[in-house]
Amino acid sequence: MKNVYWHQMGVRDVVETLKSDIESGLGAAEVNKRQNVYSNRLEGGHKINPLLILFNQFTDTMVLVLLSATVISGVIGAMADAVTIMAIVVINAFLGFIQEYRAERSLEEIKKLASPYASVLRQNKRLQIPSEELVPGDIVFLEAGDKIPADLRLIESYNLEIDEAALTGESLPVAKKAAIALPREIPLAERSNMCFMGTSVTRGRAKAIVVATGMYTVMGQIAKMMQDTEKSLTPLQMRLDQLSKVLIGLCLAVCTVVTFLGILRGEPVLTMFMAGISLAVAAIPEGLPAIVTVVLALGVQRMVRRNAIVRKLTAVETLGCTTVICSDKTGTLTQNKMVVKKLATVDATVEIEGDGYSPQGGFLLDQKRIDPRANKAVWLIMEIAFNCNNSELQRTKGEYEIQGDPTEGSLLVMAQKAGITKKYKKLREIPFDSDRKMMSVVIESDGEYMVFVKGALDVLIGLCSSVIKNGRTAPLQEKDKEKFYRLQEEWASNALRVLGFAYKKITLHEVNVLDDDKLEKGLVLAGMCGIIDPPRTGAEQSVKECLDAGIIPVMITGDHPNTAAAIARSIGIVQDSDVVTGEEIDRLSDEDLYKKAIDNRVFARVSPQHKNRIVKVLKKHRHVVAMTGDGVNDAPAVKAADIGIAMGITGTQVTKEASSMILGDDNFSTIVRAVYEGRAIYDNIRKFIRYLLGCNIGEVLVMFFASLLAMPIPLLPIQILWVNLVTDGLPAMALGVEPPEPGIMKRKPRPMAESIFARGLSWMIFSRGLYISIITLLMFTVGLIYSRLCSGLDQLQVARTMAFTTLVFAQLFYVFECRSETYSPFELGFLKNKFLIAAVLCSIAMHLSVLYVPVLQDIFKTVALDWWQWLIILAGTGSKLVMRYVMYTWQKIFVSGFDYVKINA
Repeated sequence: MKNVYWHQMGVRDVVETLKSDIESGLGAAEVNKRQNVYSNRLEGGHKINPLLILFNQFTDTMVLVLLSATVISGVIGAMADAVTIMAIVVINAFLGFIQEYRAERSLEEIKKLASPYASVLRQNKRLQIPSEELVPGDIVFLEAGDKIPADLRLIESYNLEIDEAALTGESLPVAKKAAIALPREIPLAERSNMCFMGTSVTRGRAKAIVVATGMYTVMGQIAKMMQDTEKSLTPLQMRLDQLSKVLIGLCLAVCTVVTFLGILRGEPVLTMFMAGISLAVAAIPEGLPAIVTVVLALGVQRMVRRNAIVRKLTAVETLGCTTVICSDKTGTLTQNKMVVKKLATVDATVEIEGDGYSPQGGFLLDQKRIDPRANKAVWLIMEIAFNCNNSELQRTKGEYEIQGDPTEGSLLVMAQKAGITKKYKKLREIPFDSDRKMMSVVIESDGEYMVFVKGALDVLIGLCSSVIKNGRTAPLQEKDKEKFYRLQEEWASNALRVLGFAYKKITLHEVNVLDDDKLEKGLVLAGMCGIIDPPRTGAEQSVKECLDAGIIPVMITGDHPNTAAAIARSIGIVQDSDVVTGEEIDRLSDEDLYKKAIDNRVFARVSPQHKNRIVKVLKKHRHVVAMTGDGVNDAPAVKAADIGIAMGITGTQVTKEASSMILGDDNFSTIVRAVYEGRAIYDNIRKFIRYLLGCNIGEVLVMFFASLLAMPIPLLPIQILWVNLVTDGLPAMALGVEPPEPGIMKRKPRPMAESIFARGLSWMIFSRGLYISIITLLMFTVGLIYSRLCSGLDQLQVARTMAFTTLVFAQLFYVFECRSETYSPFELGFLKNKFLIAAVLCSIAMHLSVLYVPVLQDIFKTVALDWWQWLIILAGTGSKLVMRYVMYTWQKIFVSGFDYVKINA
């Protein structure tokens, strides 16, 4: 039954194909037979054992390096380093385990969407059974409030409407009809003779036949796509993995050479072995994963304050390099709250203020506030909207909510804005019908009896013979009709749904005598209104910021093409381009689909499979794709994207579990703030990588060059480990909280394949490492010469102390230059990063204690330095920073004067 197009077939053909009986249903024997073949359960796919998930956290390259460093540190007696590194590994493994384990829950959540029970006809009896027991061919009954238990083909329907927003993105309940057969290629959202698992009945009743169960339903296909989604590394994870592999090779090679040359030169084997191991531990930046984790965690805290809840630490960084944001329309770019924005009489067009379901807002005519009571036609529209209405407006915890049909709710809110709070006595009602497209009520007011009618303007206007004009009833002329039709076309092109309002007075006798048709004829047209699911506040500005940042916003919705186009134009996603429908997507090659995504940017009437395909095609062309969504229909694409973003308020649990980040306020502008944070975080990661590797290369080259030049060992193993501890940790961590640089959101996104060393970073790192090694060996040489000239001094101890101190201070001066790749620390404000100042002062204090506290002198084999030694050390290590300050001051005074200062402030 897998590839049968049930919507294309008539009811009789469907029943015959499934070998069922409309009048009596399936027999017990046939049910048992089919239950052995078909299941109405959603499968969760292969589950990974929690222990296996935990074990996998220790297979990453950098983690293996850290574990090796832990063992080595323990062997050489550096237990503090061993404990620290092990703590880093355990914390990272725990975070990774939690993230991966949570991801497994998404398929469990999708199972909860299935209805627990179904009303079914079997052996000529109506039964209530668990929905899991349904089989293809079962006859089921649907009523308002029911959840659809499987995919169904309607047999009979009575005013049936289904809420399919979670599945198709359609913001309004969809009217369903049993009798019609539809074309084969019609989009999912327009299959009006079908009902789909997981959706809900909002109105009416129906009889239907089960055509698909379990994993063969549309919901099952979504679950399957979520199982099939491949896990991919984020750009940061790829860069760090690449970095760790390079570091391992280089460090092992250099440390081996240093050890071997020292032994050849006659140094003790054990000493050189210990030096080589110490150098390896120092050279590998074991603090890197921890600092990355802490920096990302701090970014997450900032994001929480901005209403974004990050479920995976790397999500913030990934969003920072996003090139395309694929967004659902309903509830994401729009409010998912129907609002009346305009109404029109034959004399005037009135704008209505207000947002959402709050009954606050005024009425504007020619930009001037008016009293609706002063205009007879406007007031009649208010009365009809309020009384010809079965919805209710409720306030819960300060928030207004609609109970009932969203369209009726918007009319109720409009009437309450006009001050109407009490309904007239209702004597009779003709309910809305999808064939009639109207609803009517008969009311009594002060002894008068009136028929209030609302419905589709095209239908309603044909039943009217009069119109309210200039406060009086006048014959409805062709020019009046043309005016309303023209306005309807104009409003519809701007995504407004149009409803007409009419009335007529009747006698008490006619209330009970007239049949429905006569009651709704000879009406007086009051006017019409335009209803829209409006864009979210700030959506237009957020889209503009995305475009300025080089990010392409793409709207992907199951809604009507005209509605999608109007919303996309109103918020600036496109100026004027054709909307691509689901039918067109099926005919497009991957290459053509990619071009449409980049150029047209608006997709409508799409299925979950289409959304998934669009995301994968963009990823195939090396885009970093973010996908926002709230409905079940978004979940597979959200999971397939580089970063999935779920709506926290309107989002389903399925989508939240599949996502990397949840927007607590459902606000599209929060995504832009996340992009800002992501870019700042990646900048800071580059900064401390520049710092850590520059320092580590300096340490390695000091030992390497000393070995090549047949010099004594310039640094003892314990001194190497101390430098690693003092200068790697706190200053690097402080770089991670460096404030964002100016103009961060005016840059284009970096390419996904860009190396973390791109844009000259590798040269900055190597050149500074080379400088640090040269100045350190120079001071080591000065110390040796000085010791030889002065009798009574331990030559190597003085020289090593000078080299040791030079290495520490060269790195502490270097940390200020790592604050930016484009601005000097003085342009950024030298004292702006107070954490960095504190970290540097703490490192200086720790190093001074090693030089001047006798107990520590014995441990670290150091001596107290004289003032002239400090002078040449500080002059050598701080010369670059001093030169940058001189250049900054020169430019500040002589180049462009105050303009220069203003630009770089």
